[in-house]
Amino acid sequence: MLELKKLAWELPAGEKILKHIDLIIPSGKLTVVTGPNGGGKTTLAKMIAGTEFPTSGQILLDGEDITALDMTQRAKKGISYAFQQPVRFKGLTVRDLIELAAGKPLSEDKLCEILGKVGLCTHDYINREVDGSLSGGEMKRIEIATVLARNTKVMVFDEPEAGIDLWSFSGLIDVFQEMKEQMAGTLIIISHQERILKIADDIVVLAKGRVRAQGKREDILPSLFADESAVHCPREKEVLSHE
Repeated sequence: MLELKKLAWELPAGEKILKHIDLIIPSGKLTVVTGPNGGGKTTLAKMIAGTEFPTSGQILLDGEDITALDMTQRAKKGISYAFQQPVRFKGLTVRDLIELAAGKPLSEDKLCEILGKVGLCTHDYINREVDGSLSGGEMKRIEIATVLARNTKVMVFDEPEAGIDLWSFSGLIDVFQEMKEQMAGTLIIISHQERILKIADDIVVLAKGRVRAQGKREDILPSLFADESAVHCPREKEVLSHE
């Protein structure tokens, strides 16, 4: 279980981005964090992952205070994070990266299983370098594959739909659905997308740095769709995607 207590974060100039966030994110469930752009969703994800540190408040993992731990230390505790904009690693192949994430060598069959879940052909990608030759969508799928390979107790995905074509996104929905059904840990997804929201167990709505609503999907989702600020993009509905 992940618990955030009075979590706050502000910019050096004093602008408050997160304002006393109190959340309990249970194990064994898929929690989707949504809300307007600029509401603090990605900042919240970075706080959990340890790439940013709160100005005040606490982060507890299974009752242990991990607030002061950096990203590497939190990874050792079982937290993995897929960035909204994946990092490139010149000189490392896709195989290298996935095996580093898994912490052990992987068979061709296992690599094929992991890459297949994100819509990539092992033969075409396994020996490619994780550099500028890969498109943004390819990088996003490879990063998600590394999180799948780690299979940690807390997995955080920051807008996994960003930069992915519709066919691959449909496949990712299936992956998240499967993870939800099989996992014992915690799955957190930052997203506006209706199809991701519809497979959530719980939904947290973050706006202007505060938790506006939280609860079971069936209780929160109808109010999101009724919100006057909901918009429709050509290929997927995005909910609460702007201020």
